[in-house]
Parts: sequence; C-alpha cells; structure tokens
Amino acid sequence: MTSAVAIALLLAVLVFATLKPRRLPEAVVAVPAAALTVALGVVSPRAAVDELGALGPTVGFLAAVLVLAHAADRSGVFRWAGGLAARDSRGSPRRLLAVVFVIASVTTAALSLDATVVLLTPIVLVTAQDLRVRPRPHVYACTHLANSASLLLPVSNLTNLLAFAASGLTFARFTSLMTLPWLVAIGVEYAIFRTFFRRDLSAATTVAAPVAADAREDIVPVPRFALVVLALTLAGFAALEPFGIAPAWVALAGALVLGVRDVVTAPQGERVRVARRLALASNPAFCAFVFALGIVVLGVRNTGLGRFVARLAPDAPTLAGLLLLAALAAVLANLLNNLPATLLLVPLVSHSPGLVLAVLLGVNIGPNLTYVGSLATLLWREVLHARDHVPETRTFLSLGAATVPACLVATSIALWIALHTVGA
Repeated sequence: MTSAVAIALLLAVLVFATLKPRRLPEAVVAVPAAALTVALGVVSPRAAVDELGALGPTVGFLAAVLVLAHAADRSGVFRWAGGLAARDSRGSPRRLLAVVFVIASVTTAALSLDATVVLLTPIVLVTAQDLRVRPRPHVYACTHLANSASLLLPVSNLTNLLAFAASGLTFARFTSLMTLPWLVAIGVEYAIFRTFFRRDLSAATTVAAPVAADAREDIVPVPRFALVVLALTLAGFAALEPFGIAPAWVALAGALVLGVRDVVTAPQGERVRVARRLALASNPAFCAFVFALGIVVLGVRNTGLGRFVARLAPDAPTLAGLLLLAALAAVLANLLNNLPATLLLVPLVSHSPGLVLAVLLGVNIGPNLTYVGSLATLLWREVLHARDHVPETRTFLSLGAATVPACLVATSIALWIALHTVGA
C-alpha cells in the first residue's frame, strides 16, 4: 500500500507539471503531495527535513542563476547574441545553424538550460525570420542543446547540481571529465541536424537577408559590462570552490551586480517595478516544486520500484556499465521526467563518480526523445506556442529517435575515455 501511494503521488505531480492546467505552477500539486508523503508515513519527518537540507544549496543556486539570466537578458546579452548570429551567418541557413549551435551550447553551459529555452529561443526564432530562412532547424537546436549541451559544468543544469553534490568531485574535476562527452554530444547533434534538416537548410533565402543582418548588428550594442560580469561569475565557480564557497553564492554575487546596476540605471519611476521583476525571476514557486519533488521521490525510492531500479544499476564504471546506466537514466527520464530520475538514480550510484556522471548522460540527453523528458522541453514548447510557431510532434519525435541513441552511445564511450585519461 505504501508503494502504491508513493508512486500515485509522484504520478499526480508529474501529470500536473506536464499539463499545467490554467498555467498554474507545478508547486500547486507538488507541495500537498510532499505533505501527504510525510503525513501518510511514506517518508519520516526527519528524513524529509534531511532531504530539504540536502537540496537547499542546489535550489539556492537555481534561484540565483535564474535572476542572473534575467538580469543578463535585461542588459541585452541575448539580443546581442541574436545580432551576432545574424551577422556571422551572412544569410546562410547552414552558417546560421552553426552559429546557433555555438551560442546555444555556451549559453546552456554558462547560464543553464532555462536561459537557452526561455531567453535564447525567441531571439533565434526572430533572427531566422529576419534573415528569411526556415526557422525550424534553429529553434529545434535550442531545445536539443538546452539538454545535450548541459553536460559541461555542475551549474549547467539542475540535474548536474543534484549529481555534483553526491559525486564527491571538485568543480574542476567534474568539468574536465565532462568536457569530452560535451563536445561529442554537440558534434553528434550537429552532424545529425545537418542531415535531418537538409531540405530546410538548402532552401534559398531572399536578397534582403544580409541587409537584415547588418541592420541588427548596428542596432544591438555589445553589452560589455554584462559579459564581463558573466565571465567573472563563471570563473568564480571554479576558482572559489576550493575555499568552500558554494556556486550559489557566486551566482548570487553576479546576479546582484547586474541586478543592482539594472535598478540604478532604470528611470526613477521604474525602479521598484524592475526590482520586483528581478525578485520574481528567482521563481519561488518552481523552487518550492523542486523541494517538494525531492520528498515525493524519496518516498518512491523506498518502495519496490526503487529497489527494482537499484537491482538494474551497475556496480562499476566499465564501458558496459556506463552504457547501461546512461540508457536506464534516459528511459526513466522519459517515463518520470529527468528530475525524479536523477533523484532516484544518483543515491544508488553515489559510490562511483563515473556512474554518477553516466546518470547525467541519460537524464540530460534522454529528454530530447519526448516532450515529457524534462520541464525545459515542455517550456520550450510553450515558448513557441506563445509566438505562433507550434512545434511539430512528429518532427520532434523523429529527431529525438535519430539523435538520442547515437548521442548516448558516443558520449558513454567519451566518458569512459575521460575516466581512463583524466581519472575520477
């Protein structure tokens, strides 16, 4: 009965988060579900408090980086990136795809996948339309790279932060081990995109496209101050970690610098509104959802499902073990969503940093297979719906079927090589 209750509560949370009726926040169901998990004895109050404490630094970073990304957007970073893409593509759909791959990969790695989905995707869509090229390859690249390109840094994805806390790795070691899988994932995605969207990329543009590119370059200035702050923040993650300063504090410092500048430079009558928007950018409701989800998944982990998954998980980071665990994580991400999959799997393999990283291959790349694999993918779909550019489900599924298995195999091999050259 306890197992059935735990699984039913998790399913209720996931279904609500997927459908989002009336656009209500995920926490509307997740928080009561977490309370029921404790009230019904599925999770003890002490275990729930311990789980909240363990998730605290991760959720704190999430809130800080959301504010940082919002402040960067207000400073014109993403508009400038769109102008850069338009200029460097010179009206060519293929060159635009290459530039979008670079910008989306860097944005995802440095500012997390939410920045790529929410802030970069609309810019890429408008840029493609301005250049009069078919936008489909470029907007699909945003969602794929929001997932696949989030392998590089512990701060690139909420799943990474959850795994990083359990891995025992330093920031620099995590990054060095994931650099090769990150590059391989991007390379495989790019090769498949070039083939999959060959007709869109071969379609001719109008002669007005280069003019639009030049105009955009003239209009959008380089946001030097914001770029410097972002670069220093990124460097601070690795440089300050040996001194015991958590990434959340570094992200908060960067957010405060950009945020305070944004408020101070705003017109007198707008400062309160700008400050309020910065505070709301931390998305307290989603942070509450993550806390609640952790408690609900803890209940599932103690059930028969958790024990069944534990029996499937390999014990050692052999090549076969990495491949098996990456595939298992990808399947669970598409059945349960990648956050519950991470919370379920990482504690089972925390004895091996290599296996923890293999989980990330599955939960970060796997969501490109279906819409429900990650909340970011669902959010990407909402972003396009809001701009009357409805994604095609058949295209999304076909593209996922082409990229996900190839990326999982290639990145698992790359991780195995990294573990034997860099060392865990």
